[in-house]
Amino acid sequence: MTDSELRLQKTEAALAHLEHQYDQLNAVVVEQGKLLERLRKQVERLSESIEAQEMDRIRNTNTKPPHYSV
Repeated sequence: MTDSELRLQKTEAALAHLEHQYDQLNAVVVEQGKLLERLRKQVERLSESIEAQEMDRIRNTNTKPPHYSV
């Protein structure tokens, strides 16, 4: 095997290794994106729930003045 062939073989092996790493990292990024979206939706739901609870608390603690009739 000549020096050029050996260098080509090493380069191809290194490229195959990098392609494998790229695929693994891409899978991680995709999974993290999905997780991030789920967490974003969960935070949004929790925020809306807390806001609704706070509004209920404010409504329940703000009593109407005596001259206000329904």
